[in-house]
Amino acid sequence: MSRNGHGERTRPTMADVARELGVAKITVSRALSDHATVKESTRKLIRETAERMGYRLNVSARNLRQQRTRTIAVVIEMAPSHDRLMSEPYPLSLLGGIMQELTAAGQNMVLTTIDLFAEHPPSTDGVILLGQGVHDDAAAAVEAMGLPYVVWGAAHGPPERIVVGSDNRAGGRLAADYLSGRGRRQLLFLGDTQHGEVEDRSSGFADGLVGRDAAIVAQLACAFTVAGAREAVTHVIEQGTSFDGIFCANDAIAMGAIDALVAHGRSVPADVSVVGFDDSPGASIFSPKLTSVRQDWALGGVLLAQKVLDLVGGRAVESHMMPVQLVARES
Repeated sequence: MSRNGHGERTRPTMADVARELGVAKITVSRALSDHATVKESTRKLIRETAERMGYRLNVSARNLRQQRTRTIAVVIEMAPSHDRLMSEPYPLSLLGGIMQELTAAGQNMVLTTIDLFAEHPPSTDGVILLGQGVHDDAAAAVEAMGLPYVVWGAAHGPPERIVVGSDNRAGGRLAADYLSGRGRRQLLFLGDTQHGEVEDRSSGFADGLVGRDAAIVAQLACAFTVAGAREAVTHVIEQGTSFDGIFCANDAIAMGAIDALVAHGRSVPADVSVVGFDDSPGASIFSPKLTSVRQDWALGGVLLAQKVLDLVGGRAVESHMMPVQLVARES
């Protein structure tokens, strides 16, 4: 048993089990759900530790209910922070499309985060997951619950998983065409390729440079934030690496990269061209106005809702990758 702030003994939670073993809560969730991605020795250790601590898994919350709740859970993978707010266009634009479609279909929506969902699964008919997580962990945790689910992201999981997303590889190729077509030869890629969507953007970018007189001179992992990009670009400048173009995994990274460039006396785009991804509302009012690969979040939200309702209704569903386009501006 754990203790609350008043020193009273309380029933242990999944987080308590995770802390006891020094593992992630998602790993505990998957192990207690007998998910195949957790090796048997680890599952055994976690189950034994949970039993010793008095933790009890709410099995019924994972199972399909005999009676429909007319409720869909929307689970957000991203962890909110001071640098990356829930009020930003992602995930709000996706949520707008989801809510529009669910409301039109007479469905309720429960909004939660992946950690809360794993700890306290709500009673719902299906799940929409926004973001697969590092190495697909979030998607695996949702899958373990046994409910019909649809994921916003990249098609990197099992073939039967239904995914709605943008053609990220094509977006990477568009950025390569744009930068190399403007005579940029020494290029950077900024983004965390542990995320499936970013991996595809990076791969498409590399593919688009094949046969061209241009190359990626550095690939820098950074958070999806302005601050993360500032730090990454500052580091590469201070190292003395020569570059004249940057492709960024999202627009916040692109804005942070530009801030760092300007702070170090580099002109955008005279010295360095920068391309973002998302075409977020801020892209057209940033200075300089940001060139970006556009993806249609609102349509993505509608498609996510339609597909999860089809799954709940027992209808055949296929994944859908939406086309992207490059919006050229000043950067």
